[in-house]
Amino acid sequence: RGRIGLQRPETRRAPRLTAHGDILGGRLKPFSDGLMLQSAASTIYLRRITIMAQNIQAALQQLNTLILGKEDVLKQLLACILADGHVLLEDVPGVGKTTLAHGVAAVLGLDYRRVQFTNDMLPSDLLGINIYRPNEGKFEFHPGPVFHSFLLADEINRASPKLQSALLEAMEEKQVSVDGRTYRLPKPFIVVATQNPTEQLGTFPLPESQLDRFMMRLSMGYPAAEAEKMLYFHGDRRRELPKIQPVCNAETLTAWQQQAAQTKFAQAAADYVFRLVQATRQPGLFVTGLSPRAGLAVVNAAKAWAFMHGRGHVLPDDIKAVWISVTNHRLRPLQQGGSSTQLLNGILNHVAVQ
Repeated sequence: RGRIGLQRPETRRAPRLTAHGDILGGRLKPFSDGLMLQSAASTIYLRRITIMAQNIQAALQQLNTLILGKEDVLKQLLACILADGHVLLEDVPGVGKTTLAHGVAAVLGLDYRRVQFTNDMLPSDLLGINIYRPNEGKFEFHPGPVFHSFLLADEINRASPKLQSALLEAMEEKQVSVDGRTYRLPKPFIVVATQNPTEQLGTFPLPESQLDRFMMRLSMGYPAAEAEKMLYFHGDRRRELPKIQPVCNAETLTAWQQQAAQTKFAQAAADYVFRLVQATRQPGLFVTGLSPRAGLAVVNAAKAWAFMHGRGHVLPDDIKAVWISVTNHRLRPLQQGGSSTQLLNGILNHVAVQ
């Protein structure tokens, strides 16, 4: 009696993280600079990206039954789409590039159109054309295949440079101009282009300005031995396409893209990307180093990669995961016969995370 009671201050346990900084207990710790999301709005946001991550996982499971043994390529492709980017699939014919694109469009519930590029195609074959109606005394615009949410430009390097350049405005500005009038493209608008190796006959190399419009360049490669044996045993996997169930639609995917763009990107992450980009500009490695646009592509792809894995912040591992796919088609080694992929891996190994 007569004592003054002292109330012990409430102690809070620090949020626990997995080895990769994932969510545990509903809390999130992004980067070493101490940003933290704990508000009610953040809880709703985390719930949304958790649901999205579950849907993406369901999409991957379906695509893995269609394309055997290529889960990493599938993840990179989906991350690029979440980042609102375009993809260039470069490989030899017959490894499943077209089937992959068709399956991704189906699982995302998008309006899909395939265009087989040839050397005699005209820009109007892709963009559309104005047709005169004499009874009405006016022209009527008939949109071309570019007016679809998911456009597969099959064998794009078999088309003439004139047709290749017709895609530039559509890919960059999400619009096309025909006879002085501008037409907006649907949202989302995604271009997946396939390309045969340039040493094959009848190909026109894509100009650097066109290559730069693709956020990622991916290569599927030959399937692993067990996956190829399974393919021969079960037969053509294109028969599985009608079985694919969409996990979203165009409106939902657009919302996911907007949410992915809001993923937290700390100053430490920006510094890391800057040092990686600067390393490509050192003398003796490449003809020209990466541009700021390429650095922004790395940032956006890393945000989408983190978002796809259920995180509201970017880790250095997210940047490393997309680094090669985003940058390898934008660089040409100085040494003849050199590999940009090997040089970029060397940069990853030498630029430290701070």
